[in-house]
Amino acid sequence: MSSSRASSRLFWRSFAAGLFITVSLSACKPAAKGPAGPPQATIPDVTVAKPIARRLTDWDEFTGRLTSREKVEVRARVSGYLTVVSLKEGTEVKAGDLLFTIDPRPYEAIVQRAEAVLAQAKTNAELANIEAKNATTLRQGQVISTEESERRLKSAAGEQAAVRAAEAMVSSAKLDLEFTQIRAPISGRISDARVTEGNLVTGGTKDATLLTTIVALDPIYCDIEVDERSALKYREMHKSGERESALFGLIPAEMALVNQVGWPHQGQIDFVDNQINPATGTIRARAVFPNKDRLMSPGFFAKVRIPGSGEYDGLLIRDAAVGDDQGSSYVWVLDAEDKAVYRPITLGPLLDGLRVVRGGLKADDRVIILGLMSVRNGNKVKPALADMSLAAPTKDKQP
Repeated sequence: MSSSRASSRLFWRSFAAGLFITVSLSACKPAAKGPAGPPQATIPDVTVAKPIARRLTDWDEFTGRLTSREKVEVRARVSGYLTVVSLKEGTEVKAGDLLFTIDPRPYEAIVQRAEAVLAQAKTNAELANIEAKNATTLRQGQVISTEESERRLKSAAGEQAAVRAAEAMVSSAKLDLEFTQIRAPISGRISDARVTEGNLVTGGTKDATLLTTIVALDPIYCDIEVDERSALKYREMHKSGERESALFGLIPAEMALVNQVGWPHQGQIDFVDNQINPATGTIRARAVFPNKDRLMSPGFFAKVRIPGSGEYDGLLIRDAAVGDDQGSSYVWVLDAEDKAVYRPITLGPLLDGLRVVRGGLKADDRVIILGLMSVRNGNKVKPALADMSLAAPTKDKQP
């Protein structure tokens, strides 16, 4: 009985304490002022700009290597000991400059001997001519036979042939003597001397000693490989009259080296090969560029771009205004009520730091270029108009 009373007291004490706490909390809670509405949203500030309308040309980019317009391996034409090395290695030379000298004395002796043979042949020819004239007179007087007269005439003709052969020997000997002075065949930059003074060099057309090399630097070539699809596109453009083909005329080209920004070198495509390489599926083309300062050298890696379309009316926007949505590109534009509208677009390449828009925009659209993080579709914004062309350099994005 006492246990039941104790349990009853504990229950009422707990109930009284809970009631007291509830009443206290109710007294502390402020009175409600009515149903609460959604918080007031702030209108974000954004910067907008209109696309730039311009006559545009698409450019196709290729990679290549610089090559020399002329390259010559300087080799000895006659054999002998090298006596003088006149070149200054790694410098510019002009055509005709003396580079090497081979000991000329053996060839001078050959010239003298050939001249002596020529002099003897001329003497014999003069004597034969005199006998031939006399033979004609004697035959008219029937002093000698016809056979003797013919023999003397033929002998005179033979001696004249001997004179011409001796003259050829003199010319050949003098030419070999001239070849002992090895001169630059072209103008350009020369390499180092591969053979030093005192060494024996071998001349001739086979296994001749390589002495040095010369490369011409101005203008300089850049060889590129054009893929088959691009080559076909250019030919179709020529057929439609959109753009001339490099097969029939000069096409403008622009080039940049690996450490250069933009396209500082202006040149043209002056050669396209006559067949596709079946192993690579490309066709070789060549661009030529001026190199007056001689700073570009054969072997440098280069980027070359050429017109990939005819001129057309296009729009340019800042690349930073373009967003990516699962592989598609879009921008935010404003409607008449300054509300943000999601607009899918079709992109082209970068041009002068701006992105080409091929479709999806109009020239009078207001494109949001700053404040993109606070923009939501259909939300009202507070726009400030800016110039689209004042774009800071941004990382290139692929269309």
